[in-house]
Amino acid sequence: MLATEKSEKKPQIKSLDTLFIQTYGCAMNVYDSSRMSDLMQEAYGLRVVNDPVDADVILMNTCSIRENAENKVYSELGRYKKIKDKRPDLIIGVGGCVGQQEGDRIQKRAPYVDIVFGPQTYHRLPEMVKEIRRDRVRVTEIDMPEIEKFDHLPKPKVEGLTGYVTIMEGCDKFCTFCIVPYTRGAEISRPVEDILEECEQLIEAGAKDISLLGQNVNAYRVEGDGEDVGFADLLHLVGGLEGMERLRFSTSHPMEMTTELCEAFAEIPTLMPYLHLPVQSGSDDILKAMHRGHKREDYFKAIEELRLHTPDIALSSDFIVGFPGETEEDFELTLDLVRKVGYDSAFSFKYSPRPGTPASKSEDDVPESVKDERLQRLLALLREQSRERMEQQVGKTLDVLIEGKSKNEGDLRGRTPDFRIVHFKGNPRLVGQTMPVNITEAYNMSLRGELIIEN
Repeated sequence: MLATEKSEKKPQIKSLDTLFIQTYGCAMNVYDSSRMSDLMQEAYGLRVVNDPVDADVILMNTCSIRENAENKVYSELGRYKKIKDKRPDLIIGVGGCVGQQEGDRIQKRAPYVDIVFGPQTYHRLPEMVKEIRRDRVRVTEIDMPEIEKFDHLPKPKVEGLTGYVTIMEGCDKFCTFCIVPYTRGAEISRPVEDILEECEQLIEAGAKDISLLGQNVNAYRVEGDGEDVGFADLLHLVGGLEGMERLRFSTSHPMEMTTELCEAFAEIPTLMPYLHLPVQSGSDDILKAMHRGHKREDYFKAIEELRLHTPDIALSSDFIVGFPGETEEDFELTLDLVRKVGYDSAFSFKYSPRPGTPASKSEDDVPESVKDERLQRLLALLREQSRERMEQQVGKTLDVLIEGKSKNEGDLRGRTPDFRIVHFKGNPRLVGQTMPVNITEAYNMSLRGELIIEN
């Protein structure tokens, strides 16, 4: 639904030349921000700038997952208000999950905000901006049209060698700690032909490493008209596109780690051996309270099947510590799961209640000091595992996609198939190529190697 409200101030209209986008949160938000940039460039010829002071349009693409997300948005808006006080013609927009969640409450609290929009309506940005400039109004658009936005997006552009394609929107899992089903809506899969076309456009534009995105990509399915394509089927189709070099996906859910998906890592040469598979906790009691829909043994079975087909697959995960009701025994089960799986990397957070989620109605009964102590123990274990996995790479020769120059003088930077960063000496003309690199040293967050040049 489109809601408008007359603004008190009527600034003089000037031409729009520059755009600043502040992005928070997940890879899907990064994708959405890039598409917003494409839209505004096509509609108004806007040039992206790195400083909001230089912008004619400021867009915030927000995330509501983390603690105090709304307060952080309002704090940032306070900075932008100072810019607008000096330049009343500046257009400020708040989008993403906080925009969806807060709606017109944002403009009631911060009346200098011109646009509020959700993840499913950013394709209407050009017409919202046009309406603001023509009628001097404030606009709120937070309805959830299925996936019509993809029909209105321009041809994607590529910066660097990586590209992202959203294959589905929303989530039907309703984990009790998560706001996403309420801000992104129900699971809806994009048509296969649209995904293939966008991937082909990215390849044509120079992308060599493409990631398929969704809140739960494993749930992708298109049925009807004689078509029945699941996620593993889609991977085979995308992975087989001409010019496809490296394919990845995120994020997955343990409930839908099918045998076909596990086999896909071994069957599709372009599918890289890296998987982000969030588990959140190692305790069945906490997993049940989180409404995760699986038990720890289900997770172990998925990992076992993955490694059966791809023994060296790199694994990452998400963990929440201090969820309501988590006992020391529950937390020890999480540590036990981590030890048994052996992760290459992970993201770990203290639980904080998100307004509007079922878990927020439960007593946040784990003291902050206990959350802090548990988080540090978990991080220490994960850092130890990550370091061990890094050191296991020393002596190997890995195919590295060279992404660009490193911060170190004379060095290049690239990524291995399993997503590790490698630094090495090399000629900048090699950027964009995939070259063999012998790994000589391991650090906490990256590797050092020597480029192998065949005579």
